[in-house]
Amino acid sequence: MGKSSRKRLMLGLALALLVAMVGGAKATTVCKIPTDQLALCLPAVTGDRPTPPTKQCCKVISKADMRCLCRYRSALQNFGIKPANAMALPKKCGLKAPPKCPGN
Repeated sequence: MGKSSRKRLMLGLALALLVAMVGGAKATTVCKIPTDQLALCLPAVTGDRPTPPTKQCCKVISKADMRCLCRYRSALQNFGIKPANAMALPKKCGLKAPPKCPGN
């Protein structure tokens, strides 16, 4: 298995763990984001040079409850997701800037 494949597998497992943390198998959404669509934004929030968000990612983010996501901000780093990148997605998608998370 190549480095890229291994990294994608780990990110997928991390995403599954995040879903489990916020509601287990019954969870269908996290902060108004369908859990099966969270992966659409992974390339835009991971790594040192994340790619620009895709139109599909922006569509998902446009429905997200960003205040809700603030509660999970500190956990994102454990999954290879840079919180600053995640909170910057709305602006990168041309949407209203998210609120400042408490403690920022």
